[in-house]
Amino acid sequence: MKLFQKSALITGASAGIGAAGARELASHGVAVMLMARSQDKLQILVSEIEQAGGEAAYFCGDVSNIEDVKGAIEACVDNFGSIDLLVNNAGLIDPIDRIEDSDPIDWGETVDVNLKGVYYGIRFALPHMKRNGGGTIINISSGAATGALEGWSAYCSTKAAVLSLTKCVHKEEAENNIRMIGLSPGTVATEMQVQIKASGINPVSQLDPSVHIPAVWVGKTICWLCTAEADIYRGTDFSLKTDEGRKHVGLPPIG
Repeated sequence: MKLFQKSALITGASAGIGAAGARELASHGVAVMLMARSQDKLQILVSEIEQAGGEAAYFCGDVSNIEDVKGAIEACVDNFGSIDLLVNNAGLIDPIDRIEDSDPIDWGETVDVNLKGVYYGIRFALPHMKRNGGGTIINISSGAATGALEGWSAYCSTKAAVLSLTKCVHKEEAENNIRMIGLSPGTVATEMQVQIKASGINPVSQLDPSVHIPAVWVGKTICWLCTAEADIYRGTDFSLKTDEGRKHVGLPPIG
């Protein structure tokens, strides 16, 4: 993978998919800027990556805050000289509630993180990437982007909006060598699945934990999406819920 000496900003990087993506990218020579709200977890992960021979730094902030996103992008450029890759991973599943029972404030916060946070990252990364001749943006998507689920109105709505945003960015910026791809990983063994299980709402909460894929598989997929082999998926969501998708990445088939 021709990722050596590239630089990346990863949001929601303190745990789960974000942390796994950071480790995998760093192992391929990518300098990673980690953004999340938990400073302690970020410091630990930076130390882990550096001890493994990688290059990492962190920016503590919230993607729903426009100034924090601007600051994280500037920190990536200042520390590493560029931003070649943006992984929009930060996201919320709450509120898990039927619409009539949902809290409007919580619902709005999910929009701020899951949709506006993704937009902010793209909006302020694009000028830097275009000055450098291009870049790759990966939006962490979900099957919820195209399928409605009881109790997940905020999550489904925002993921659907992000899929549309992925398509819009591709339409506007493909000719500028901006590689815009969504990644729909399926259910992943992260803290989010613990929240879903506890809710008891809709069939996803009834899944046995053994069916969830490890976050490291998603990290490996992020790296693969940075290669030319993934160009056929530009402007849409790439899915790990098919044997074809997993074969591309070199992962085991669906059991």
